[in-house]
Amino acid sequence: MSRVEIGKGEVAKFVAHSSKVLSIACRFGWMPAARYTNLRDVREFSYLGFLDICWRDYSFKKHLEAAKSTRPIMTVAHDIENVNHLERVLDQAWQLNEYSDHVVVVPKDRRLGPDLSEIIPPGFLLGYSVPTKYGATDVPSEWFRRPTHLLGGRPDIQRKLATQMPVVSFDCNRFTYDARFGDYFDGEKFRPHPVGGYERCIVDSIRNIDQLWESYSPKERDLSIKEAKTWTKTRTV
Repeated sequence: MSRVEIGKGEVAKFVAHSSKVLSIACRFGWMPAARYTNLRDVREFSYLGFLDICWRDYSFKKHLEAAKSTRPIMTVAHDIENVNHLERVLDQAWQLNEYSDHVVVVPKDRRLGPDLSEIIPPGFLLGYSVPTKYGATDVPSEWFRRPTHLLGGRPDIQRKLATQMPVVSFDCNRFTYDARFGDYFDGEKFRPHPVGGYERCIVDSIRNIDQLWESYSPKERDLSIKEAKTWTKTRTV
């Protein structure tokens, strides 16, 4: 596998699961992902696509150590659940940026306001936490006017959100859970696979997710990622 540049060409796709699922997904151009607490299943790959976090029991020290050792294409800073934590999260994001090609910053406090795309330095990707039955962000999707990474959720919901914000990447594990019960994503919803089999469910889900994004092109955005990283580094010298 060769490293890719996020925001150039098609939308980047990541999945975190067993090494078997990662190997299958990589055949279709997806990239391996893992939480910083469990890097076992990505050791056989030449690079780590997405370094995820444990946001409920977050340890910046462990996260930074994992970023140093894996040098991922992308990682995500701790969620900004309180606007008062903005400075701390951005400081951590800058440190992570030393070891990751891209860092995602996830605004979850409405008090950041509709100008959050201007408040968060342009060198970072915005991160939108896709609503699930386990929780949702109440930050309006229309506030995301810069290159955005979608965090989790159903593939159909992810694709709908891409009509409301310029999506350049996403991570999706949902189809791996359904595959355990013989279900797959058919391009619109999850349903029982006509033939069955865990690997068939994984493969056909990936194919159908890929088809959803074939004709997608992000809306015109304020600043390309490459320009944003250059601008930000110049400003911080």
